[in-house]
Formats: sequence, C-alpha cells, structure tokens
Amino acid sequence: MIQPGRFITFEGGEGVGKSTNIQFCAEWLRSHGVEVLVTREPGGTPVAETIRNQLLKAHHSEPVDPMAELLLVFAARAQHINTLIKPALIAGKWVVCDRFTDSTVAYQGFGRGLPQAWIEELKLLVQRGLEPDCTFLLDAPLGIGMARARGRAISNGDVIDRFEQEQQEFFERVQQGFHWLAQHNRRMRRIDASQPLDNVQAQIAAVLQELTGL
Repeated sequence: MIQPGRFITFEGGEGVGKSTNIQFCAEWLRSHGVEVLVTREPGGTPVAETIRNQLLKAHHSEPVDPMAELLLVFAARAQHINTLIKPALIAGKWVVCDRFTDSTVAYQGFGRGLPQAWIEELKLLVQRGLEPDCTFLLDAPLGIGMARARGRAISNGDVIDRFEQEQQEFFERVQQGFHWLAQHNRRMRRIDASQPLDNVQAQIAAVLQELTGL
C-alpha cells in the first residue's frame, strides 16, 4: 500500500528567499530518496496560472475589488488542489508549495482588511480538511525583503507586479499577519531569513530530518 505523501509550504513576505530555499528543500528530499512535486500559488496548473496572471497584472483602468481578489485566489486554489496537489499526495509524493492559505490570511485578510471569517468559510469549502504538514515561514525585516524583491525584478527585467507596487503600510500589515499565524500554528517553523543562507538552510534541513525520520 502506498503511503500518502507530505505537504510542505513556504511562506513569507516579498524577497525573503522562498524560491532559493524551496529548491534547496526539494533537492534535500530527493537526495534522501523522496519523490517531490514543487508547485506554487496562485498557480500550479494551466487554469490556475491563468488566474494568477490576472491577479498579478496591474489593472490601471479598473482596480481589483478585494473580495474579487479573494475569490480568484480560492478559485485557483480549488483547481490546484483537486487537479495537482491531492493526486500527488495520494500517489505518495511530497508536495512542496510556494505559498498557500497562510498567504491568503496575511495578504487578503491582514493586508486588505477582509474578515477572517470569510477566509475560513472559503477554506472549509475549498480545502475540505487539507492542511500543510509543515510550513516554513521565512521572516526578514521589510526593508531587506523589499529591496531584494525590487532588485531581483530589475536585474531580471521583470515588470513589478500589482502586489509589489503596494505601499509600505500594506506590507507592514501583511507581516503582522504572518507573525500572528506563527503564534497560532504549531506546524509553522519561523526562520530568520536575514541571516546567512547556510544558516537558513541548516535549519530547514534539521526540520526535514524530523519529518522524514532520516
């Protein structure tokens, strides 16, 4: 009988190094014989990626309503869970995801000011009990994270997306949301992402050893 896989998520504000550390996590697991699927939110499937593009694109002539934004996030999540995440977990793969519902709480809840009760109702409807087994919260001072994010966008020639264009106050609320989540969820492992990368990855590896029993 195939053992179900495990679900690992990476969370944090802009520029905290999620992409680099997700790659490290996946490589560590594969080197220890674990089959891994790496994905992201919003997105992960063709339909969900289409929704992602609409969410990130700046709509100068028509601002996106916060409630519409929330519903789009969960629409992408429903598609992602049912067509990619759940089948992978059932097949015994470990799923490593760049953002999940914690980001919705932080960005749409704390950032946009939408009621947590709305998010919880949609979470129950869409996730149907699916929760990460472990969440790495990469945390860094806002100034460091935003400088990294904008520097990366410039060096890659990317357009700064709709969220990255938000004001400092928005990101302060988002960070408060992540800190609140870390205090109320035992599955979350908060890591100081402003320290040297080797230190960050040593802490991630220690948690992965716990999860795998290796």
